[in-house]
Parts: sequence; C-alpha cells; structure tokens
Amino acid sequence: MSGTSRTSIGTFTVRPLDPLKDAELLHRWVTDPKAAFWMMQDAKLQDVEREYLRIAAHEHHHACLGLHDGEPAFLMETYDPRYVELTGLYDPEPGDVGMHFLVAPTDRPVHGFTRAVITAVMEELFADPATRRVVVEPDVRNKAVHALNEAVGFVAEREIDKPEKRALLSFCTRERFFNRHSEAARGAAV
Repeated sequence: MSGTSRTSIGTFTVRPLDPLKDAELLHRWVTDPKAAFWMMQDAKLQDVEREYLRIAAHEHHHACLGLHDGEPAFLMETYDPRYVELTGLYDPEPGDVGMHFLVAPTDRPVHGFTRAVITAVMEELFADPATRRVVVEPDVRNKAVHALNEAVGFVAEREIDKPEKRALLSFCTRERFFNRHSEAARGAAV
C-alpha cells in the first residue's frame, strides 16, 4: 500500500509499518488517553513491538503508518475477516476487508482532520479493485467513531460479542463510500 490522497488540509500517504523502527512512536500513540478504545493503555514499548511484529508476520493482517504532508499522523490496520478479528462472528463475503485506524494524538487539533484520515484510509482500501466492502467492529461505546463511520458510508448491522469488547459490526460498500464521498465533495464546493 502506498497510495496518495490529496485534500484541502494536506496530502495523505501510507507506507508499511516497521515494527521496530516505528514502535516508540506507536507506543506514544496507543498509550495516550485519547486512544482508550485501542486497548493498549498499559502497554510497554516491548508489548507494542511484539504486537506489531506479530501483525507483520501474519499472512492476513497488515499495519501501515499514515503520513500527513510527510509526517506520521495515523495508524492503519487491515485484515482478512475470514481469518482475523471476526472469524465465526459473521458470514464474510468475497472482497471483504477489515480495517482499524488510529489518529495520532495532538495538542493542536485541525478541524476535519479525523474525517480526512478515514476518507484517505477508505480510498486506499478501495484502490484495490478486489475490495468490495470494508468491515469494522468498533467498541459500541465509541460514539465518535460511529459518527465518522456513518459519515463515510458505513451502515451498522448489529452488535456482536468479541472476546475483548462488545462491538458494532458495520459495513461500507465501494458504491456507498464513493457516493458519500462525492456528496461530501459537492457540499464542500457549494
């Protein structure tokens, strides 16, 4: 993955995550109080290294570092829900791709930044013609991410019980995302 997304607030790119070189940065992000739903609040640096080395070695789970104007700004994980995260919890369809994203904490928030990040993540996922639908399973209590997901085209299907949380299983088809994305672009142009 190495796409580019240009927005009114800058350029977003992604690169493969280096579990060792990027671990210190990720450790700061995942242990920040704003990352509570990432469930790594008490992680040590070695825990973060181990987790992302595990992901790097996994055939069906991948992590990328997202850059905003060349600077690290978000974490993006993708997975095949047939084998990771959602195994046995729903009936996957061909072309389903699971996704997690985490925006880096900041003391200087930029209005619309998180929405721009999730849009860039979705564009990256749908750049692969094999991706028909993106699947997410955020914590049911994470109202902020539910609103973001809905804004880019996700439709909540149902709550599910995962070992670590009660989650809201949601889907976004390629068509729904691009329809929502073009509507947002038309609205911004008005």
